[in-house]
Amino acid sequence: MSITRVRDYFRPLGREGDILEFPVSSATVELAAQAVGVIPARIAKTLSFLVDDKCVLIVAAGDAKIDNAKYRAFFHTKAKMLPAELVEPMTGHQVGGVCPFANPDGVSTYLDESLRRFDTVFPAAGSGNSAIELTCQELETYAHSAGWVDVCKGWQE
Repeated sequence: MSITRVRDYFRPLGREGDILEFPVSSATVELAAQAVGVIPARIAKTLSFLVDDKCVLIVAAGDAKIDNAKYRAFFHTKAKMLPAELVEPMTGHQVGGVCPFANPDGVSTYLDESLRRFDTVFPAAGSGNSAIELTCQELETYAHSAGWVDVCKGWQE
């Protein structure tokens, strides 16, 4: 179970106890916001894409949407999300629990600028009923981020 891997990942950092597990689903932005008790924008959704046959994760605010032109300008390819059947093999997590922690080697993680407006955000923690509250700096560190990108739209309106 990937929440166990995420918990093991956070144990040496002293943060495994900070993982929140809910008695209800948090597999979508709306459900996660209800479970946590925050506005949907503060949910840090992890989107999985295929770039040159490799998995790229983009963590964005819950109210942000991928801007195809910005994505293409940065990654030099069309935005192509992973098919559902490849999500778990390529990310290590099932759909609804994909997160930027404890991923297989070769997965690159980027953080979208849409997150920076919040003091803390809530990414999933490896299951469809979990989350962890992190500052953007903590998220950047713990996700081993390849950097910040500006590939989303809709959140500034």
